[in-house]
Amino acid sequence: MRAGPSQEEVRRHNLGTLLRYVHVHGATSRAELTSRLGLNRSTIGALTTELSGAGLVSEETPRETGRAGRPSLVVRPQSARVYAYAISIEVDRLRAARVGLGGRILDRRETERPRGMPFEDAIRPLAGFVREMRKAVPDDARYVGSGLAVAGMVRRADGMVRLAPTIGWVEEPVGEVLGAELGDIGMLTVGNHADVSALVEHSRGAAVGLDNVIYLYGDVGVGSGIIAGGRRVTGHGGYGGEVGHMVVNPQGRPCSCGSRGCWETEIGEYALLKHAGREADSGREAVLNVVEAAMRGDSQAQRAVRHVGDWLGFGVGNLANIFNPEAVIFGGTLRDIYLVAAAQIRSRLNAIALPVCREHIRLRTPELGNDAALIGAAELAFEHLLADPLLS
Repeated sequence: MRAGPSQEEVRRHNLGTLLRYVHVHGATSRAELTSRLGLNRSTIGALTTELSGAGLVSEETPRETGRAGRPSLVVRPQSARVYAYAISIEVDRLRAARVGLGGRILDRRETERPRGMPFEDAIRPLAGFVREMRKAVPDDARYVGSGLAVAGMVRRADGMVRLAPTIGWVEEPVGEVLGAELGDIGMLTVGNHADVSALVEHSRGAAVGLDNVIYLYGDVGVGSGIIAGGRRVTGHGGYGGEVGHMVVNPQGRPCSCGSRGCWETEIGEYALLKHAGREADSGREAVLNVVEAAMRGDSQAQRAVRHVGDWLGFGVGNLANIFNPEAVIFGGTLRDIYLVAAAQIRSRLNAIALPVCREHIRLRTPELGNDAALIGAAELAFEHLLADPLLS
């Protein structure tokens, strides 16, 4: 039989738990930490003192409490001093940011990504962004790692992009090549764009306090991040959540993945633009133009939005029966569709989903918006620190 955890293991676990709480919730008093974490005041005091000594948090007296007696010290994450680099490869954009502990974006860069760009051509500007941001980092700051979010199927073990049909990549060693390009910065962890977005919407966004959530992200294609029982559903190798490739219409249009009638062929960018008679257009602005035209009364744009909204509700209804989520969050271009077709989506969902699976579902838009992928990518890097804050 294995002996119980040692005092040292308990201490390190408590340090990680406390730092994670402050990282997610921001400035928190010692009194609240005592209540929330179920530890006594002296233990909380010892832990916060140790984390402060390691330069991970700061402690200060609140300005005004309105109460008699000695005020409880407020513990804050050292956002300006402890940071990670976050990188996001998307259909139309390349983005990078320096993100401080606590999820605060300290610096950012972005550029357009022409569709069809080879992955090698995307790596260079991203590495250049990181090098530029590095010049402004304070000398006493602590770097904890880098995270990369890719709009594609990513092998968790090594960051290999197995398939990213919407950006045209197959079996590309993105993690390895970008890690080599970053050089001594290194420490790169790679994840799926929708998956990491779901992670942070669950911890600090629209799904706080909910343990069963589906985050849908739309652009050319459709991806998802799924939280079940408070944990991410990534599947074997990290390829879970590809709901855009569930076949909903076997007689439908060919999909970029090689199948036919995938959900994204009915609700993705091309489907909306095709039904709106604007096949020659592409990109987020083109989608917004259709949505705005529908709101102005353009009949063809309205038919296009209704088509996509109907199929969107159809798929969500099926996902509700499978995962029984508490909330579904619509990100990317699906957010814009949802805002004008919410009633239709809900109606279709109600017709498809079982009553016990639909009656509690909340349909929402992301609180973190487009920053979700960057903050989520940073979370991949921060995870090592939060698991063991004093690990050098």
